[in-house]
Amino acid sequence: MAGNSFGNLFKLSTFGESHGEALGGIIDGCPAGIELDLSKIQLDLDRRKPGQSAIVTQRKEPDEVRFLSGVFEGKTTGTPIGFVIENTNQKSHDYSHIKDSYRPSHADYVYDKKYGFRDYRGGGRSSARETASRVVAGAIAKQMLKGIKINAFVSSVGSIQLEKDYTELDLANAETNIVRCPDTALASKMEDYIKQIRKEGDTVGGVVTCVIQNVPIGLGEPVFDKLHAELGKAMLSINAVKGFEYGSGFGGSSMKGSQHNDLYNEDGTTKTNYSGGIQGGISNGMDIYFRVAFKPVATIMQTQKTINKEGEEVEMQGKGRHDPCVVPRAVPIVEAMAALVLADYTLINNSILR
Repeated sequence: MAGNSFGNLFKLSTFGESHGEALGGIIDGCPAGIELDLSKIQLDLDRRKPGQSAIVTQRKEPDEVRFLSGVFEGKTTGTPIGFVIENTNQKSHDYSHIKDSYRPSHADYVYDKKYGFRDYRGGGRSSARETASRVVAGAIAKQMLKGIKINAFVSSVGSIQLEKDYTELDLANAETNIVRCPDTALASKMEDYIKQIRKEGDTVGGVVTCVIQNVPIGLGEPVFDKLHAELGKAMLSINAVKGFEYGSGFGGSSMKGSQHNDLYNEDGTTKTNYSGGIQGGISNGMDIYFRVAFKPVATIMQTQKTINKEGEEVEMQGKGRHDPCVVPRAVPIVEAMAALVLADYTLINNSILR
């Protein structure tokens, strides 16, 4: 299976399955001498971990990261950083009913067709549990990116949407509620809706918005390695993501050029920011902001028709512990992938300018 690594100079390779012994990763290219606050790394893992509230999967995992190499006396050594996260609460029997059948909208069918073999326990390698390794690497990348602020938050759940612009909000409020929406009144409505969806045995999707501030001018290249293209690749690699748009996004297509152009101030900043902090594939120093759309979780607690390995139609109902909505736990994953991109492009930029 190819495609287990992400990045160029700051590179993450991940390993492990949802119901295996452990998950983990190797970070290659991290500069030496970066002082790490290990508690902040664990905090981001805690923000992603299952069982953290009443509106997420009730699988109970401590998700404690253990570093094997590349860190000494609290600082990075410049050598590969190896780490593991033990799996402690697998209930593989919850998946015995899908051993020979394919869950609708999951990777089961295509895995069997591509590889001729699959780990059906929790989806194996296709499980979103793999993203725990990304969060560890992203938390390290954040600490490398001195001064750059990365804040993601839930901006919609189903049809409940946050209408305010991020500039009107205190983004720190996102961590004061279990939905991770900075508008606390709207967060309460989202929470009630997710609980209602769970009672119905169904799931719902949503959108995570991410804002990156204090990005220096010059990250990204103007042709194939555009900064927004790499951010798009990063976000679309996250499980359940169905869409990515930055700046004005699809809404910008209905505007006139006279409305959409970001006019300059004398200091090089712009009066508006429809560009989303990126012009010609290169960061321009303004806030980078983008939205990531997540589909409803494919496993629902309702009976559905599907097929088995023999091509026969069978009935299936979801079992076990699953998220009714992934977006609250996806917030730190979006931040992590954004940090990995920025760390990588910072190193690339530094190597070009030397």
